[in-house]
Amino acid sequence: MTNMKNWISAGLMLTLVGMVLGSLYFHKPENNVPQNGQPASELSKPAFTSQVMQVGAFGQDVYELQGRLKFLGFYKGSLDSYYGTVTRDAVYTFQKQFGMKPDGVAGDKTKLKLYNATKNWKPEASSYNPNPNHGAASGAGQSGGAGDAANGGAQESDNDSSLGSANALNLTENDLKIMANAVNGEARGEPFEGQVAVAAVILNRVKSPSFPNTVSGVIFQPGAFTAVADGQIWLTPNESSRKAVRQALNGWDPSGGCLYYFNPETATSKWIWSRPQVKTIGKHIFCM
Repeated sequence: MTNMKNWISAGLMLTLVGMVLGSLYFHKPENNVPQNGQPASELSKPAFTSQVMQVGAFGQDVYELQGRLKFLGFYKGSLDSYYGTVTRDAVYTFQKQFGMKPDGVAGDKTKLKLYNATKNWKPEASSYNPNPNHGAASGAGQSGGAGDAANGGAQESDNDSSLGSANALNLTENDLKIMANAVNGEARGEPFEGQVAVAAVILNRVKSPSFPNTVSGVIFQPGAFTAVADGQIWLTPNESSRKAVRQALNGWDPSGGCLYYFNPETATSKWIWSRPQVKTIGKHIFCM
């Protein structure tokens, strides 16, 4: 009787083991489809560029980041394409809510997590990205050089005398006019790329905590710009200067984020030579 019970127990065990092994062997995965019904390759689809975004960043990636965060309700500000403290706090909250280590910096993992959570987000038209369904914003992708950029502006309406349509930072019309005056006084006769770079330096200073946070404050900061000292700031700006301001406001920064520039032939400050130099455009050296 005991032997019969042992044989029955052994048989049941072998049957159970066979069922388990059989289910493992004959189970076929269904094209790696996760529980939410989306292919695994779709979940890992890259978003943005490889840029790691943190306070001070500016551009198309920040615009998309803000838009996706706003879609989820984490970001309450305007889509100004500038990574300030409001954007940082929104990223921090998103990371915390989604089980990530919060640091307020948008790296690859944060961008991928955000992309997967906002697949239904669509970019909105804005002053930074006026035609979201037509590739990247204008300016950032220009590669034709100074001549092409200047001539390309001729396609704009000759009657378009307002700079406000290109305003991505909610600046006043007076701010934009004084920027054009400054570009005209500082970079008149320089390549168009160099004029845009000068306008970009002004915007970079406005966004930097080391400088005044207004256009007028930056431009009229004592000793900051030669054009203010010699009075050329009050000359009527030419159309090239106005277009350069529009391009800078649209996100084109030929300087690469620089805060300073100088003409090595006329510079009298020894301190300016100590700044890390990034590039030379025309007669100006741009530095950090």
